[in-house]
Amino acid sequence: MAPVNKFQKLLVLALDWILYSIGATGNCHVTVTQPRFQEAEHSAHTALLTCAFSAHGCSPSQPQVLWFRFFTNRHEDLCTPECTNRQKFQVHTSSENNYWLQINNLTVNDSALYFCGIAFADSGSPHSKQTGDGTVLTKRERYNTEEFNSMIIISTLLLLYSITAFTILAAHKLKRKLLNRSGNERQRTENCKITSGRKIFRAIAQELQKQRYAEHCQQPDHLEDDTVYQNR
Repeated sequence: MAPVNKFQKLLVLALDWILYSIGATGNCHVTVTQPRFQEAEHSAHTALLTCAFSAHGCSPSQPQVLWFRFFTNRHEDLCTPECTNRQKFQVHTSSENNYWLQINNLTVNDSALYFCGIAFADSGSPHSKQTGDGTVLTKRERYNTEEFNSMIIISTLLLLYSITAFTILAAHKLKRKLLNRSGNERQRTENCKITSGRKIFRAIAQELQKQRYAEHCQQPDHLEDDTVYQNR
């Protein structure tokens, strides 16, 4: 708010100088009202900034209506009271105490802080010249359709790339998991085969051992029979 107040003081000083050069005298009190913000669509070619005032103890003559605008590092005198560029700026009145500034061929470069000043030239009162708090005019920029479409296409491609990369990674992990599971099952099957072969071999060996033991147990009886036969 400090820069705005500084601008208002400069405007008041400028109005004081204008009225002093005119040699105005008298007593008058003026109050100026402006909307704080106004936004124009990107398709708008004209903007209307309103300025309303009330006057007490002033002459019935019409006041001077002044318009200024301030940018970040400079300011312009638009209408003081004659407009410097009549094709670009025009001042109109809708009623006795209401004025508006018409801005033609509106562009983004017209976005600025606009001040309206009211001055009664036949009064020397310090309150007979006042400015409003200023209107911040903003014009929206035209959105580039081609850039917007390009952004959508690029975002879609990035999304598809991410989905594809994620799918490939998930499939690779799943394949590795299945291969590990298949290898484990194959190894388990081989172990089972080896264990089964060992069991069969052990059973055969035990059977052979039993047969040999049985033959060994039957051998003394035959020997005894042969011995007795020979002695006889």
